[in-house]
Amino acid sequence: MNQAARTYWNEYWERQGREKPASVSAWPFGADPDQLARLVIEGVKTATCSALFSYEAEQEPLPSVGDYSIILDGRDEPVAIIQTVEVTVVPMNEVPEDFAVAEGEGDRTYRYWRQVHETFFTKELNRLGREFSDDIPLVCERFRLVDVKS
Repeated sequence: MNQAARTYWNEYWERQGREKPASVSAWPFGADPDQLARLVIEGVKTATCSALFSYEAEQEPLPSVGDYSIILDGRDEPVAIIQTVEVTVVPMNEVPEDFAVAEGEGDRTYRYWRQVHETFFTKELNRLGREFSDDIPLVCERFRLVDVKS
């Protein structure tokens, strides 16, 4: 986590007057960090997903309910804090339509979500030496917006 994110995290918890949780992650959203962060701040984007294979390749733990994340923009500057409220691992071809809509992207249809994510995961899996298939396991995460950096 960079210093700007660490400072934002500490200042947020100082304002709350409560002890801060032990851990937090800081990351930008995939293909277009600025646009996707904006959708989170506007309350349009309340979900995200990643290929399970990516977590495994990077030896990263899966998100858990209650986890906090600092959302970074395209310059790695903190813009918001979210908290995970649900995590499921689902084959891509079984992701429900309401989840696709909750991702908040494009025209907010399942068809758009499917097209964009198939392209994204094909590239990501190729980078990991894997091939895309309809049933790749996705880590589907729903979250709530906790704070927006002023």
